[in-house]
Amino acid sequence: MKKILLSLAAIVVVLLVIVIFRATTVFENSQYQVTEPLTPITLDETAAIDRFSQALQIPTISYDESSKLDHSAFQAFHQHLSQSFPLVHAQTKLTKFNDYSMVYLLKGQSSQLKPALFMGHMDVVPVDEQTKDQWHQSPFSGNVLDGVIWGRGAIDDKVSVLALMESLEWFLANNNIPQRDIYFAFGHDEEAGGAGAKAIAKYFVEQGIQFEFILDEGGVITDGIIPGTTQPIALIGVAEKGFVNFRLSVKAEGGHSSQPPAHTAAGILASAIVNVENNPFDARLEFFDLMFDNIGYSMPLSQRLPLANLWLFEPLVLNKLLKSPSSAASARTTTAVTMLQGSTKSNVLPTIATAVVNFRILPGDTVASIQAHLERVIDDPRVTLSTELANEASAVSPTDNIGFKLIESSIRRLNDNVLVTPYLVLGATDSRHFQALSDNIYRFMMVSLNPDTLKQFHGLNEQITVKDYLNAIQFYYAMLEQTASGI
Repeated sequence: MKKILLSLAAIVVVLLVIVIFRATTVFENSQYQVTEPLTPITLDETAAIDRFSQALQIPTISYDESSKLDHSAFQAFHQHLSQSFPLVHAQTKLTKFNDYSMVYLLKGQSSQLKPALFMGHMDVVPVDEQTKDQWHQSPFSGNVLDGVIWGRGAIDDKVSVLALMESLEWFLANNNIPQRDIYFAFGHDEEAGGAGAKAIAKYFVEQGIQFEFILDEGGVITDGIIPGTTQPIALIGVAEKGFVNFRLSVKAEGGHSSQPPAHTAAGILASAIVNVENNPFDARLEFFDLMFDNIGYSMPLSQRLPLANLWLFEPLVLNKLLKSPSSAASARTTTAVTMLQGSTKSNVLPTIATAVVNFRILPGDTVASIQAHLERVIDDPRVTLSTELANEASAVSPTDNIGFKLIESSIRRLNDNVLVTPYLVLGATDSRHFQALSDNIYRFMMVSLNPDTLKQFHGLNEQITVKDYLNAIQFYYAMLEQTASGI
């Protein structure tokens, strides 16, 4: 017995040594090492802030019902860009798609270099009239108070459009000539499906254009959102989840509820829904691995221990991640039952009962694999499936491409306290329409968010600090200047 205990103790000691050794050696500091910080351009900051404020005052709201679109708002926004950035409009070629989506082309000197594409969108989501009075400043005021710029679109996504235009205007004012073609694409209905961006992508495909890289909105700089590190973390989206709605339908004979069958159409459907919810998709750690590989070294030893030893702790790590809806969404294809419909009256048996289940698709899963999963877990021929509004998950872009490296280095050269890591974008961006145009699609905007300001996406009191907006201009100018040099 003593020998057995000694053997067990020895095994425990060996395991501890391995676990601690890996925790102290697996994660290396692979961050871009700054040797030369960026020299900021000398903007007229007051004028730039005023132009941004004016842009926020224009209610470029997009709706699912296109008939609600306020054409005058988008026309006013176009006019604002034209008046604010005269050099851009004089020295680039502007093409419009679906009336209001815009593409600016800045021609380069070399036809041997692939072009680059910078993206943003000018439309914003509606403001809920029931909560409008809860805004501290009017949603379309564009007010600048105490170092903060207020207004719908301040984060999502007029910051990208205006900061890109400011950087391009400055680039042209200094008589710079790019080596490669550089495109700027601004959608007008990203929040309503992105038909404008889809038309732009179709045009690029027809022209046979392939981009060196594409940069769209998506990731941000997080502060206090990711546990385990006190440093701000820049999340560069290298992929985004897809989405699909499956409609589950059950048909049955109608009749009066006083003489019901053993299972009504609604009851059969309810059973199917329970089976769907009780059988979630398997969770995977691949995107967490990407993140930990880049920022794991900065975490305390207590967190590095399990992360560096997933061979031993993977079930525990997954269990912890799956307890949080936000982290669970990065680990699996999510399932959300969102719509139900049955009888129109309480004493009438439904002749048809339907449910809509929304899935956000993790790269690696597909619409077809989701349907196969549903058929297996429901296992009832009385339940029929049909798809609505489907979009596959994106490919995963590499991190060794010049596009990613330029984003990373520009962020770090502006602030070397910021850690940079790839991550998975959970929502949909216009870049999903551009998959055929580049293998190197990245999603990032130079905006800092904490747990409180993160709630402002599509919510109340959307705002951006003056500092963040000016940093966004500096970031895009750094990207533009280096991209234009032919790197």
